[in-house]
Amino acid sequence: MNPAQALYSVTELRAIEHAAMSSLPPHALMQRAGMAAAALAIELAKVPEARILAVAGPGNNGGDAIEAASRLCDAGQDVHVLLLAEPAALQGDAAAAYQRACNHGVPFHPATAAAGLFSQSWNLALDGMFGIGLARPITGAMRDAVESINRLECPVLALDIPSGLDADTGTVVGTDGVAVRASHTITFIGDKPGLHTGAARDHAGPVTLASLDIAPSLFPSPRARCNAVASFAQFLNPRRHDSHKGSFGDVIVLGGAHGMTGAPVLGARAAVHCGAGRVFIGFIEPGLLADSGQPELMCRDAQTLDFSHGVVVAGPGMGESREALDQLARALGASTPLLADADALNLIAVEDGLRERIRTRRAPTLLTPHPLEAARLLRCATASVQVDRPAAARELAATFNAVVVLKGSGTVIARPDGEIAINTTGNPALATAGSGDVLAGIGGALLAQGWPAWEAALGAVWLHGAAADRLVQQGTGPIGLTASELIPVVRTLINEMVGRRAGVPS
Repeated sequence: MNPAQALYSVTELRAIEHAAMSSLPPHALMQRAGMAAAALAIELAKVPEARILAVAGPGNNGGDAIEAASRLCDAGQDVHVLLLAEPAALQGDAAAAYQRACNHGVPFHPATAAAGLFSQSWNLALDGMFGIGLARPITGAMRDAVESINRLECPVLALDIPSGLDADTGTVVGTDGVAVRASHTITFIGDKPGLHTGAARDHAGPVTLASLDIAPSLFPSPRARCNAVASFAQFLNPRRHDSHKGSFGDVIVLGGAHGMTGAPVLGARAAVHCGAGRVFIGFIEPGLLADSGQPELMCRDAQTLDFSHGVVVAGPGMGESREALDQLARALGASTPLLADADALNLIAVEDGLRERIRTRRAPTLLTPHPLEAARLLRCATASVQVDRPAAARELAATFNAVVVLKGSGTVIARPDGEIAINTTGNPALATAGSGDVLAGIGGALLAQGWPAWEAALGAVWLHGAAADRLVQQGTGPIGLTASELIPVVRTLINEMVGRRAGVPS
C-alpha cells in the first residue's frame, strides 16, 4: 500500500508519536509541524506579505499554531496569534514554542481581544485550537471562537484536524457541538479516518499530509486506507482480441416491482456499460418485460431466471412482497456472486432466515447499504451508524461475513477481517434518486468480469464518485444531475484507465 493512502486511529498515532519522540531532540516534532504548516500557509495566502491570524488553544495543537507563527514571522508575514489560554498554563512543547515565538517578536493577543481580531481583514487564518485529543464538545469562549472562524471570509487552514471534529469517526464532537469549517487541513504524522468520512468533507477541505520525517519503521500496518485506483488497478486489463461476450460474465438484476421499474433498468444499464457480457433484468412484477431505451438488455420474469450462473444484483426497486422475498431467498441460495442493495437489504434486515443465508454464503457477497439500511441490518438507530461510520461498516462486514459498502459522504468499504477503505471521490451530485442503483450495476459488472468482491467494491465506489466529479467539473451539476448521466462517464473512465495501463494514448 502507498503510505499516503494509510489511515491511522488516534491510539495508533499516539503510539507512533511516542516512539518517534524517544529518539528525537526535544520539541523536534512540533518544530517540524510548525515548519510544514507555515510553508502551506504561505502558499494558501497567495500574497507576499500576508496578514495571518493564528488561533491557538491551550494544548499541543495550540503549540503547533504558535510554532507556525514563528516561522511565518521569520518569513516576513504579518502574523498575529490569538492565544485562548494563559501563557503560564502552557506546558511542555507548547510552552517552549511560546517562548520561541516571543523571542521572534510574534505579537500575542489575549482571549479578550478576540472580537476585535475577528472583525479585521485577514488573508488566512490558522486553526490550532484543538487537535485529535478532543473528547468533549467545545463550549463557552472556545465555541464563540469556532463560530467566529467560520464567519471569516479568508481561507482557513486547520492544523492536524479541524477543531471540534473527531479524528476517528469524522463526526462533530457532541450532539450539539461545533467544529471549524476549514478550507484546507494539514495533518501531521499520519492521515486520519475522521478527515474523510461523515461530516469531515464539509469541515476539512483538501487534506495535506506532513509525516514529519518519522521513520517508516515506526508505523504499524494500517487497518484503514483511503481508496485509490492503485488498490484495484491490477484488474484494469485490456481485452484480448480473442474474446466473446461469454468472456465477461452475466449479470442478473433482480428487482422491479410495480411502479419501481426504473431502478433495475438503471442498474442493468450501468452493468452493460461497465463491461458485463450479458445483462438480464429479472422483474418481480410479471409482464414488465422491456427496456425500449436499451434493447441490449434481456428482460424476464424473475421466476423464469436461473440464478446458478453469473452474478446476481438483488434489490433495486424490488419491493418487499412475498414474491420478492421468495426470489431473494432463491438468489441467496445460489453458489454465485451476489450484490445486495436497497429492498434486498430491507428484507434481509427483518427476516432471520435470510440473515442466516447471507452469513453462511461461500460465494462472494457484497452489501451496499445507505445509513438507514445499515441501521436496519444492525437493528439500531441511524444516528448510531452515523456517529461512527467506520465502526458500523466493520460490524456489518463481520456480522454478515461480506464486503460492505456503507454509502454516504466518505463511503466506507469494509471486509470481514476489519480492514476498511474510505472513498475520496464523489460530491453532492450523487444525492439523487437512482444513484445507488447505478453503483449496484457497476459493482455487479466488475464481479461478473472476475474481480474479487473487495476490489470490485473499491473500484465501483471510486468510479461512481469519479464520474460525478468529472460531470461537475464539466459544468453538469451538482444540482440537478441525474443518475443515468453517470453511466456513460463511468464507461469513459474505465476505458481511459485501461488504456493508460496498456500504453494506449488517451
